[in-house]
This record gives sequence, structure tokens and C-alpha cells, in this order.
Amino acid sequence: MTAPKPSLELLRGLTDENVLRVLMAHDRLTRAEIATRTGISKPTVSESVQRLERARLVVDTGERTTGRGRVGSYYALAPHLGTALVASITPNGVVAEAVDALGRVRGEVRTALHADAGQEAAAEALGAAAVRLADGADGPLRLAVVSAADPVDRATGRLVHLPDAPFLVGALDPPAVLAGTVTGPVLVDNDVNWAARAEYERGCVQGVDDFVYLHLGEGLGCAVVNDGVVRRGHSGLVGEIAHLYTAGPDGRAMAFTEVFAALDLRRPSSTAVDVPKLLEILEAPDADAERVRVALARAIGGVLSAALSFADPRTAVVGGAWGSHPRLIGAIGEHLARSPRPVPVSAAALTLSELTGARARAVEELGSLIVRTAHPATQW
Repeated sequence: MTAPKPSLELLRGLTDENVLRVLMAHDRLTRAEIATRTGISKPTVSESVQRLERARLVVDTGERTTGRGRVGSYYALAPHLGTALVASITPNGVVAEAVDALGRVRGEVRTALHADAGQEAAAEALGAAAVRLADGADGPLRLAVVSAADPVDRATGRLVHLPDAPFLVGALDPPAVLAGTVTGPVLVDNDVNWAARAEYERGCVQGVDDFVYLHLGEGLGCAVVNDGVVRRGHSGLVGEIAHLYTAGPDGRAMAFTEVFAALDLRRPSSTAVDVPKLLEILEAPDADAERVRVALARAIGGVLSAALSFADPRTAVVGGAWGSHPRLIGAIGEHLARSPRPVPVSAAALTLSELTGARARAVEELGSLIVRTAHPATQW
């Protein structure tokens, strides 16, 4: 039986998508350059450019080629197509960016917060940043991608407050906060999950489809990546390891978060890890510091052993403010090498990886929205 031929509208849609995608990777291109990069014939590209100009998705920049030969016109995405909001909510504050479909940052707002600032202050900072970016943008904020240093409910995008969580933002609801400013969807996930995506796409585990990413900073977290996908679980709480039982300093089993209390490594009146103090210990040459390093490596090794048992990763990545310290990475590696299922351990390669991961997703989603605008009734 002969397969049906694709409709003319479908073929046009596929061509227009290819033209738009290549323009999302370059500031400007001539029709000949678009044809070369897409492998589509020049006449077909010219027809597509005309359609996209009529749809106000592509514009003639007014620039022309120089030199010998036929003069070519440069085309680019229309400037009014809007941007995506990228926001990171951490104990230190809110960082918000407006990014375009080429991944360029068109505006940035930074607002400082204290770790105990609370839900209302965090919501106010996020909402105000979005308004400022929207007011300064050429076109709407068409979607938002939010990274939060707290667990995130998968169904609603709200932050989840777990016992002993060091960052007191309660049930902050980013989709509700941004509803009046962002015209499209609001995607929210935990910062460790975004960091794992960034390391997978452009960091130390490119091409590795199965790994665990352990974040060790003021807070504790883990991301599980299987078959190249971050696993979030029924309610989005995969990787919440603070209350996972592991070996304490004296060998007794205790919750991972309690290990830092037992080692006197918490900030005063807080469950947050005292990062400056811990970094000093990692650098100190004395026997007491070595005892603490051994206890930490044993506790972290216990957490990773549990992750290895259930996730079966090819490798483990450790990041965060103190997690990627060379002495600690070495000690963790030695501990896991003696376990029944050893895997290599490496330090995270990227800085601000959670923002990098969220930004990449925002650019991807914005591009897809623009493509759908060209042929809203066509699915391919």
C-alpha cells in the first residue's frame, strides 16, 4: 500500500520551521545562506521567507551583502517576538533575566534576600523583577522558567516546605506570582534538577545518559538522570536526600542533615550547612580536620550508595559550594571504590549551573512557541 503524500501545508510548515530554527542560531542570514545551512533549495527558501515576513515573524534587516556577485538581503527574526523570563530563587536572592530566541540576555534584575526572608519577600522580589523586565522588553514575556532552591510540586509548580528545610519560602507559588506578567506557561523545577540538565548538555557528563548529581551547599539535594531524562517522581520530590539515613560520625545511622549538626557544621539557629566553616576544615592540615573529612566522606558515600542501588547510574557528579572540593571528591571516590557497586565520581564543571540549565530550557521553549505561531493549526 502506497503511503499518502504529505500535504502542501505540512511541507510548508516543515520548511518554515527549518528557516526559523536556523535564524534562531544566527543574528542574520541571507536567503542563500539559509538554503546552504538547511539544505533546502533557494526558491523554496525564498517562498518561506516571504510567508514568514507576511506573518511578521521574520524581517528584512535593511543590510545588504557587499563584494562581487548578486547583492543579497539579510533577514532576521522580528524584534517584537518577545522574550522568555528565566529566574533563579536562592537563599541569597532572586536573579531574573529576559532572554530572546537566540539565547541572548536582553535584561537582568538582581534582588538580594536573606535566607530567612520568607515567602512574601521572595514573591515580591520575583514579581517586581518580572514587571521591570517586561516594561523594558521589546515584546511580551511569553513564558517563564524558574529554578528554586527548594522542592517543587510537580503538578502545581509550588514550592514545598519539608521539615528542617533551611530556606523558609513556604509554599511560594511562582506561576501565580507571574500570572499577570508572563503571557504563557510558567515552568518551575528544583535548582539541582536544572544543574543536572546543564551538566548533561554542556558540562562534565555530556553523552552520559545515566548519572546522579549530588548538590552539597548550604542545602543538600540530588538529581537522578536516567536515559537522559531527569526523573522527578509522582510529586516532584525525587532526590530530596536530607532525611535519607546514612552513617553518622560515630558510625550510628542518622538522617543526612543531622550529620552536619553532629559535626557542628550548621549555621547558628539554622539547619543550613555552615559553608565557610566547612571549607576551612577541608583545607586544614590537622588531625581533627581529617577526622571530619573522613566522617563527611563516609556519610556522603552512604547517600550515594543508596542512589546507586536504586538508580543504577554510570557515574556520579558532585557539585555545590563545597561538594566539588578536590579533597572531598577524592575521599568520596575512595569510599565508593570499596563499595559493592563502585562508579567513578567527578566534580561538576559549571558555575551557576542551575541558571544555565533553566536558560537553555527557556530558549528551547520560546523557539517552539515562535514556530507554532507560524502555523498554529498544523501539527507535525
